[in-house]
Amino acid sequence: MSQSSGDTVVRGYTHKDLTLEQPLAKPKVSLAHLEEQQSWSWFTIRTLITSGTGFFTDAYDVFIINLVVPMLGYVYFKDNGNHLPPATEGALKGMASFGTLVGQLVFGYLGDAYGRKKIYGLELLVIIVGTLCCAMVGSNAKGATAIQYLTFWRFILGFGIGGDYPMSATVTSEWASAERRGQLMSIIFSMQGIGNLMASVVTLVVLACFKSAIISDVNYLDIVWRICIGVGCIPAVSTVYLRLTMPESPRYAMDVENDVEKANDAVARATAYRVDSDAAATTDEILANQAAVANAKASRNHNRAFMEYFSRWENLKILIGTSMTWFLLDIAFYGISLNQSYVLNAMGFTGDGTPFNNLWRTTLGNLTVSCLGFVPGYWFTVFLIERMGRKTIQFMGFAMLTILFVILSAAFQQLRQIVPLFIAIFTLAQFFFNFGPNTTTFVVPGEVFPTRVRATAHGISAASGKLGAILATFGFNKLVEIGGKPGEHAFLPEVLGIFAAIMALGFLFTFLIPETKGMSLEEIEHRGNIKANGEPIVTPTLAPEVLHPHVD
Repeated sequence: MSQSSGDTVVRGYTHKDLTLEQPLAKPKVSLAHLEEQQSWSWFTIRTLITSGTGFFTDAYDVFIINLVVPMLGYVYFKDNGNHLPPATEGALKGMASFGTLVGQLVFGYLGDAYGRKKIYGLELLVIIVGTLCCAMVGSNAKGATAIQYLTFWRFILGFGIGGDYPMSATVTSEWASAERRGQLMSIIFSMQGIGNLMASVVTLVVLACFKSAIISDVNYLDIVWRICIGVGCIPAVSTVYLRLTMPESPRYAMDVENDVEKANDAVARATAYRVDSDAAATTDEILANQAAVANAKASRNHNRAFMEYFSRWENLKILIGTSMTWFLLDIAFYGISLNQSYVLNAMGFTGDGTPFNNLWRTTLGNLTVSCLGFVPGYWFTVFLIERMGRKTIQFMGFAMLTILFVILSAAFQQLRQIVPLFIAIFTLAQFFFNFGPNTTTFVVPGEVFPTRVRATAHGISAASGKLGAILATFGFNKLVEIGGKPGEHAFLPEVLGIFAAIMALGFLFTFLIPETKGMSLEEIEHRGNIKANGEPIVTPTLAPEVLHPHVD
């Protein structure tokens, strides 16, 4: 037990019913019971389903557009060689990223300012509305076109998807124990891979169902693309109730609201443990919580707490690290993912020139890459993140991506003649995106910041990534056409070389982030000896009975 300027801090625990005027009050809850939760309880499974289904929907809705755009070309742009103009294609793909960026910032702020419970679920309602409206936009007529309406509703859809990043990350992080937090957050994020995979599966199934109709009349693709998009609503609708009824995070209830009863109820739901209101409290616990409550007033003003916390370089550099690594990653990740058809065409995944066969082969190529590299990469992270650590996986991923993109760029023309080798190297790149920085850039911001600013900081980090995605979306289509005719993608090898340099920068910025493996959120917050209100503290050496209070 240590004191600094009359304040004592114990791993960030705060209790509303302890004040400086009530030195003998007794704490009613301990977050230690969350840390002691080792088994897979029903509440843990519910959290995985609630958050994971949302991320499945997010990924499905984001990546389905890569398969839908060629269909739109056949339906609406016959006079342009069945291809969307580059500016139109960039706007259609990029508008969801614009919406996502705004949603990440807005929902991140709201999640900290008003609480996880009040906000969690609203973003999923926005996703449902956006998805349905995308699927039901009117066909071309006088005035606005289907593409213009679709672009607008993709922005709304993206706004909801953006909100899911900081909210699902903080909710999952704050309900998890130190031993499983990284794994649980990785499972949530791995649903992105399943969503990507299912986008290809659904497209293949719908194409197969409409094969004869499409061959006889290509305009039937106007039905196909709407079905493919609309299916994304199903998982979202199935879990919206679970989100809206999710209890407040016990860490938010204690650290920000100082509502012990609410935190006690939340811990009881998660661990089947309830503290008796007359439970005994040690003198150390009382002293610790006196100081915690004395500091609680400063945490009420979210804007002030945020500015004070990040006014210190020790904290700001971590935010720079999480933001820049995500920004650099997404330039390459979305540059490839949203334009994967270009690379697949270079690999030979093209049909005989008919609309159906071209679409079938492109979708089959997406499915192949997803099964071989995209999805396995996520699950390697799930099983190894608590052993290897976040930082090690991120370093490894950026390093391998740098090497693989150098190979793809330098030997592009030769690899086109050896398709199996081309597929193998490209698949490895997809693997190390996900067994690497694509997962860890999501996990780390949900751990390294204090409860009072966690959602906001995660939203800023994620929005930085989405800014990279926007640059990639609009820049990729123009860059690949340099030095050649439209559709030749003559500059693609050089673009892959640019991605290699960007991945090398991501490796360097990883040095700014700390390792969080095996540490509780409270230990992470106090490891830097900096409170969330910006004041220096002395981290105490805690007696076991304080960290794990015994209750008779």
